[in-house]
Amino acid sequence: MRGGNMQNMMKQMQKMQKKMAEAQEELGEKKIEGTAGGGMVTVIVTGHKEIVDVIIKTEVVDPDDIDMLQDLVLAATNDALKKAEELTNQTMGQFTKGMNLPGMF
Repeated sequence: MRGGNMQNMMKQMQKMQKKMAEAQEELGEKKIEGTAGGGMVTVIVTGHKEIVDVIIKTEVVDPDDIDMLQDLVLAATNDALKKAEELTNQTMGQFTKGMNLPGMF
């Protein structure tokens, strides 16, 4: 009986690992937008936190105030990465619910 329980548990773990891998893959395909300056700067990242696009509206480009543009790009990037992190936690957290595993997602 004991061996059967262990075998069943191993099958369940393998099934969960497969689902986790699929969820990770789906995260990589998701696109998340972060914005700053009321949409003047938009940064798009994947669920794997890879920046794939930066969109800057021409109205915000002022050669005399490059610092403001840099701040907006930084703020939009941080916004996008924060949203990607939240999506990762939400998506992957379903696998660790109730397990109390420090450092996981």
